[in-house]
Amino acid sequence: METARRTSYASIFFIFLTLSCVLDPTRLVQASGQDNQQQPIKRIVVLVLENRSFDHMIGWMKKSINPIINGVTGNECNPFSTNLTRKNTQQTPQESSICFTDDAHYVDPDPGHSFEDVEKQVFGSNPFPSMTGFVEQALSVSTNLSETVMKGFKPENVPIFAKLVQEFAVFDRWFSSIPGPTQPNRLFVYSATSHGSTSHVKKQLAKGYPQKTIFDSLHENGKDWGVYFQNIPTTLFYRNMRKLKYVFKFHQYSTFKQHAKQGKLPNLSVIEPRYFDIKGFPANDDHPSHDVANGQKLVKEIYETLRASPQWNESLLVITYDEHGGFFDHVKTPYVNVPSPDGNTGPAPSFFKFDRLGVRVPTIMVSPWIKKGTGKMQDKYNMSMNMNRD
Repeated sequence: METARRTSYASIFFIFLTLSCVLDPTRLVQASGQDNQQQPIKRIVVLVLENRSFDHMIGWMKKSINPIINGVTGNECNPFSTNLTRKNTQQTPQESSICFTDDAHYVDPDPGHSFEDVEKQVFGSNPFPSMTGFVEQALSVSTNLSETVMKGFKPENVPIFAKLVQEFAVFDRWFSSIPGPTQPNRLFVYSATSHGSTSHVKKQLAKGYPQKTIFDSLHENGKDWGVYFQNIPTTLFYRNMRKLKYVFKFHQYSTFKQHAKQGKLPNLSVIEPRYFDIKGFPANDDHPSHDVANGQKLVKEIYETLRASPQWNESLLVITYDEHGGFFDHVKTPYVNVPSPDGNTGPAPSFFKFDRLGVRVPTIMVSPWIKKGTGKMQDKYNMSMNMNRD
């Protein structure tokens, strides 16, 4: 299979390829009156939340909500040291490691998730992804963090996700684009590249990244889009988004509700959560130390707004996360045959070639066309990763 260059429109339009896996054929036939499947989705709403892994948010739903997803059993453990072997210690496995539990709650401080942190978490002391270094990396920062990163939420503590996983589609092989922090991964979502960044480069963020985006491609092809923000629109980190022609594409979040009610949602709607607290309006992006209860409220509000819209029957809601935030996930990250988006190389000392992915993140898709309780186990990468093959 020949590898092709990732295109700038890969980010969102990969979802259309994914739909063939999750849409209910019987509903399509009923809608079209024909035997051949037709694509009913004309509007996509995207919400990208922050810094939580799949196991941390959804892993425990395997037991009580959807047994076919690749979640956790409670037997997943990490050693205190990846150099520690059973040959040189008299400790039992329980004494030499921490196992994954279901008692996650308010998280503060924020676990490590820099490029270097993630490398330690994923590889440990191995030459391949073992997913055994989370505890060891956390211990290098704080004793308390070593337990924090090995906790997940009970389904009843993230009730909106639990209901959506039960009723719609959850993807259990959806990985962040690079093994690194927020901004490079967010750049990938709408442009399929971070333009060589593996960290938060403040100077470049202020200047604006120069790559072409999905928004540019939609504009060129006569499709409409809108960004609905609460604090700041981080999509302005793309330089092209600051062009005068796009100024009326940015709206306060309250306008999303109006557009949905009026049936005026564009082909692509991007919801930007509240990234920091404002008096009376707590952050709802799920980034630690923000309370995930506020993120659940936001998801519920978006879902109910879309569900009540006259455009509901032609819509798809995508809920995902930019990266894992340092929290444990047991599924090994892809690290072979991952094509570089543009040939760029990251800065010293890693000189990363963008040829492996980050840690698995929660991704849920919601639409009236999705069969109830769909759990996809195919190797589905991040939105920006899968339009790169012929």
